[in-house]
Amino acid sequence: MSDNHATHSETSVYVYEAPIRMWHWINALAITILAITGYFIGSPLPTMSGEASDHFLMGYIRFAHFAAAYIVLIGFIFRLYWALVGNKHAREIFIHNIFCKSYWAELWHEVRWYLFMEKEPKQYDGHNPLAIFAMHWLFVYGIIFMIVTGFALYGEGTGAGSWSHTLFTSWVIPLFGQSMDVHTWHHFGMWIIIVFVMIHIYVAVREDIMSRQSIISSMISGWRTLK
Repeated sequence: MSDNHATHSETSVYVYEAPIRMWHWINALAITILAITGYFIGSPLPTMSGEASDHFLMGYIRFAHFAAAYIVLIGFIFRLYWALVGNKHAREIFIHNIFCKSYWAELWHEVRWYLFMEKEPKQYDGHNPLAIFAMHWLFVYGIIFMIVTGFALYGEGTGAGSWSHTLFTSWVIPLFGQSMDVHTWHHFGMWIIIVFVMIHIYVAVREDIMSRQSIISSMISGWRTLK
């Protein structure tokens, strides 16, 4: 009797090293805290009754925002370091060959795949070309922009002579014109990051289901399974 069952094979590749996975989830939590607290800093809660000294809610919100900002800053510096000492996948979001014709061809294929215009997905050990493009131009530069503008605003409170005022406030606020302009752009940057995160989660879930390769579990175990 003939066997009509198609053969099925799986290949597993170790992609995301433990420090990258730890940074990813800590950074995700910090960004969530920053987005929530940042919203309330931009749109404060109504005034509470009683003495102001009896209420420190906005103070706690600001503290959580500043603490999460430090975590993002330190994490980003670590991420840059690991891009130098880690495996090739650790460098993908920082370096990609935009002058390579095949890169743009594969990126266009991914655009068509996400628009349901391609029937078969292409599988990659690490990030696909479109993910690399989005991570590089939106996430990496987005985080840098938020760090620079955020600590410029933070330096206003710490005052002249503090490290944040010296490194950021002294030149960022004059560059934008005034403090309120930096506030506006920083708030706008928050929404860019939020939209990026929403798309990032949708694409990760979609690829896990449709592309026959593990995406979400890869950032937990480190292994990418190609089916």
